[in-house]
Amino acid sequence: MAEVHAAAHGVASVRMAEHDLPEPDAAREWLGTMMLIRRFEERAGEMYAKAKVGGFLHLAIGEEATIVGSARAMRDDDYLISTYRSHGHAIVRGTSPNNVMAELFGRVDGCSKGRGGSMHMFDLERRFMGGYGIVGGNLPIAVGLGLGADYQETEDAVLCQFGDGAANQGTFGEALNLAALWKLPVVFMVTNNQFGMGTSLERHSAVTDLHKRGDGFGVPGMRCDGMDVLDTHAVTSEALKKAREDRQPVLVEAITYRFRGHSMADPEEYRTKEQVEEWRKRDPVLTFGERLVEEEVLTEDDLEELDKDAIAKVDEAVRFADESPHPEPESLYDNVYVLGDQVRGWYSVDERAAGVHRGEDERDHSQDGARREQFEAVVESQSGDIGDAGSGPSDSAKDSGKSDEAPEEAEDTEKAEA
Repeated sequence: MAEVHAAAHGVASVRMAEHDLPEPDAAREWLGTMMLIRRFEERAGEMYAKAKVGGFLHLAIGEEATIVGSARAMRDDDYLISTYRSHGHAIVRGTSPNNVMAELFGRVDGCSKGRGGSMHMFDLERRFMGGYGIVGGNLPIAVGLGLGADYQETEDAVLCQFGDGAANQGTFGEALNLAALWKLPVVFMVTNNQFGMGTSLERHSAVTDLHKRGDGFGVPGMRCDGMDVLDTHAVTSEALKKAREDRQPVLVEAITYRFRGHSMADPEEYRTKEQVEEWRKRDPVLTFGERLVEEEVLTEDDLEELDKDAIAKVDEAVRFADESPHPEPESLYDNVYVLGDQVRGWYSVDERAAGVHRGEDERDHSQDGARREQFEAVVESQSGDIGDAGSGPSDSAKDSGKSDEAPEEAEDTEKAEA
């Protein structure tokens, strides 16, 4: 394991413990996946600038070793859940770059059918349980996944990744406490990229050794060099083994750095270009590639071929996303609510009668015409006072023969009866 010392305004100093390389095929795959994520993120940024991508866009350029190293320590049946910086997490778990790019484009072939965008990737088949736009919102969900694995008596484990800023959310303490109390197989990995949005670590956390933050909740901590795919893999493997076999949740701190801003809308006024350039000297893609060449696992030509392959896959992803259709307007309410006998969307779109009501109350289709006339009559009667949305009589009042009018008279009658 590498001993890592975080530096608030410079590059983390690292005293490396030498890790053996994986088998050549695995080493090649790890590097190829890191290259693919890098090229994908770069192209996603370009597509955002061309207005192909809407909403927000958070890129993980510089964090590829943390993503790949931790994911390759997982089993296929383990669960991965991440933050909104999640394109690489979907790709590393096996989601096609085509479907990830289509999701960014808001198209029907996206992994979330174009409804989630950058912050809400999801792939249940590969047990990637999504990216989440709420900071720290994924932590309680990870506990739920761990509880499910425990309840079903499986050997599945959960890897939950979140940023250093999320370590200050209330969900952090709540999630770690319950995971320790219930002895759940969860590895919480804080991706410490030195900044919570634009606030440096030492300005938002009294304890900057974030892996120690779990001690008070009964969750032991470990730390890895998140810029080194080998060290990340080694530490995460150890943490998952402990979580899986000993039913002991673990908090892992991965020291890493993002080379781009918090999001595409970030002016990056909180750090210097010199600091970013210093961290770029430890580029995880380049350093791992250099080691593979030094140890004669790959050649320089192999590196070039891997990069060309990554670029070709990203080119295809953009083409695929551009050709994927937009969702039809009438699908807007699909999967929003499921009520009664599993009829989708009634609560959201039911306009067969005036007023707000549940769709399952409208079972008598023979009355549709009459109710539509009633609805139109109410709208017409209120057209002179559009601002008073609730002034018309309700269906329940009409059905009972009562009126919503003259509330003072009704109140006087009630007093007299009393």
